[in-house]
Formats: sequence, C-alpha cells, structure tokens
Amino acid sequence: MPENEMSIPETLARSLELPCGVIIKNRLCKSAMSEGLSSVDNAPTPRHTRLYGRWADGGVGLCITGNVMIDKSALGEPRNVVIEDERNLDELSEWAAAGRAGDTHIWPQLNHPGKQSPNTLSPEPVAPSAIGFPPPLNKFFNPPRALEETEIENLIERFARTAGIVKKAGFTGVQIHAAHGYLVSQFFSPVHNRRIDEWGGSIENRMRFAREIYRAIRNEVGKDFPVGIKINSADFMKGGFSAEESALVVKTLAEDGMDLIELSGGTYEKPVMTGRTASDRRINAEAYFIEQAGRVRDLISTPILVTGGFRTGQGMAAAVFENLVDMVGIARPMAVDPELPLKILSGEQYTSSVRPLTTGIKLIDKMALLEVTWYEQQLGYIARGKAVRPNQGVWFSLIKTLVENGFQVFQKRRA
Repeated sequence: MPENEMSIPETLARSLELPCGVIIKNRLCKSAMSEGLSSVDNAPTPRHTRLYGRWADGGVGLCITGNVMIDKSALGEPRNVVIEDERNLDELSEWAAAGRAGDTHIWPQLNHPGKQSPNTLSPEPVAPSAIGFPPPLNKFFNPPRALEETEIENLIERFARTAGIVKKAGFTGVQIHAAHGYLVSQFFSPVHNRRIDEWGGSIENRMRFAREIYRAIRNEVGKDFPVGIKINSADFMKGGFSAEESALVVKTLAEDGMDLIELSGGTYEKPVMTGRTASDRRINAEAYFIEQAGRVRDLISTPILVTGGFRTGQGMAAAVFENLVDMVGIARPMAVDPELPLKILSGEQYTSSVRPLTTGIKLIDKMALLEVTWYEQQLGYIARGKAVRPNQGVWFSLIKTLVENGFQVFQKRRA
C-alpha cells in the first residue's frame, strides 16, 4: 500500500454493509475450521461457547463456524454438530450469544457431505450420481447411491429448517458450504453429477440445487438475515467444475440476492485449498484464489471473501485496499492467535507464526492429515480455557492424536 494512503488499521477497520442491509463492523473474518468439539450425539457443547467467545473478544468482524450438518445420517466427521430440530436450542443459544460479543457476527456453516462421508460413518452415502471415488480414496469412502428427486427436495427443506433454527437461537447469519467436494459442490461438477434430469447436464441445471437451497433458506429466514455461500473457484479436475462455470454460478447467485460469496477451491481428490495454486501469481497478494476474485469482481456487486494464505496485516489490507476482496478470511492464524484482529487493528506490524507442518515423512503427513489435526488441537486448547501451543511439535501432535482417537485418525477428514 502507498504510504500516503489509508493505514492498515484504517483499511481493515472499515465496516461492510451487506446487500440485506446488515453491517459487519470490520473486514476481518474467521473462516470455517473443523472444531471436532460436539458431544457424542453431535450436540453443541460449552466448548463451542468458550471458543467462539474467545474469537469474538479478539475483535474479528465475522466468525463462520465449522461444518454444521443438516442430517445426522450424513456426517463429514464423527464430532460434527448436527441441527435437525430444536432439541439443543438452549446450547445453541449460549453458543450464539458468546459469538455475538462485541457486535461480532457469527454464522453457522451449513453442510451435507454427500459421498464425501467416511465409510466408518456412512455404509451407503448419497450423491447426485452413483459414482464412487477412484483409488486410493475408495479405501476411505463407500460407493454412493444416486439421490431420488424427492430426496433432493427433502435435503433442500433440511437446509432451510436448520437455517430457521439457528436464526431462532440467535446466530446472525448462515453460510451454505458449496465447496471442497461436499454435496452442493458435487452437484456443480460434471465429473460427479451425471444426472439426465433437471438437476444435471447443463451448468444451469447443475447449479439448480444451490439456488433452490438459497431460495428455501431465504423464504425461511426473511430478507434481512444474511445468507452467504462458500464456492469453489474451480475443482481443478480434468472435465470438472471450471473457473468459467464458477464465475457464472457466482454471478447468478449474486443476482438471486446472496449476501456474501467466499471463494475457495479443490476437493479431497485435488486438495488445493491447503496451498497456493500454480495460477495464483499476483505478487502483491498473499491469498489463494485471488485471481478468481478478480475474474468475478466486475460481474457482481455482492461482497467477496477470500480465505487462505493471508499471513501479514499488510497483505490483508492490500487485498482490501486494491479492491481484490471486500473481506479477508483468516483460519489457521486465528487458531494460534485468537487476538490477531485486535493486534492488527491497533497498528501492530503483524506477521503470523503459521508455517508448514511436517514430520518429514510425506505418507504419514498425508494419511494423518497433520495440518488438520494439529490445528484442531489448538482449537481444543482454546475451547478448554487453556493457552494455545504454537510451538507444539508435530510428533507430539501425532502421538496425542493417536492416543485420543486411535487409528481412526487415518481416515479422510475435512481439510
């Protein structure tokens, strides 16, 4: 940023008005991370309340939760929170109240995994089409069954019902998870969606599931409640969901009335969401997927959020100042430094301590999803009222994970 322009704190402290009229107090967002903190019956716990209260106290403008599943029979992980009805409304209300501290927004991320549900959890997962994963992923995921049209309509209703419940509990918005190879993302992709009815074929048909979910949620929560979506900029697979198709979907959803669009990318088959892609070459941008933000910027007026790669206050402010994004998404840095927003907004020359993690043995790193489990442990420390351990060794983390979870850690997890 030029020295004579707005300072880093001034740039990131500006409020953001969403299309629905709601105002977010600053441009910093804690993006979704899997917490693994639910009870054994997938209910929210006091640990969620403590964790999100800490983030709210840390000065962030918007917190998006980890996966909240709409169907208990379809989990991405054993400890996902599931919201199908109002049985846990009191616990949800406590969670929401803690997350709203300091005028912070807190949005549950609503999701269905589709066929991306581990075989230990789903004997027969569902998907747009009965197409299983190729090796070696087929060791972790059972072949799916194609959804019947009545089931598709039921799932749309479930998304809307869950949105209505979290609004009643006091959450301030919702985000639809339509990225990273989960069910909505599967509908977008011609690799995974080979239906010949009105839910497949053309991109207009493949985006219909997402559009109908949005419409159902909007009808449930009203026009003044924020509804956002997380969508792949591409799935980076041959013959898959392309950047051009993604731009068309983003434009259509913006026209439908979406309030905030988060751009990401990749799936378990091509997990580019864990690192910079070869096409992201902007020297002045730390973030992943920033080129797709530039691609859609002139197509829509809806605010854009990009997550992944931001490590410095200067890089975050530059992305906003240069109008590449409207909000900066931060995930891993917030796991080891919950006060990150306050530090940046106070004028501190901030650089995150986040670094690549490795045991030095690629197979172990990949099978144990070391980058996921290490950060989940940091969230667990915060959720238990303990200090984070940014210098925790990777081997200690792996042994701790094995002791606590056994060899089920070598199952595919949300990345």
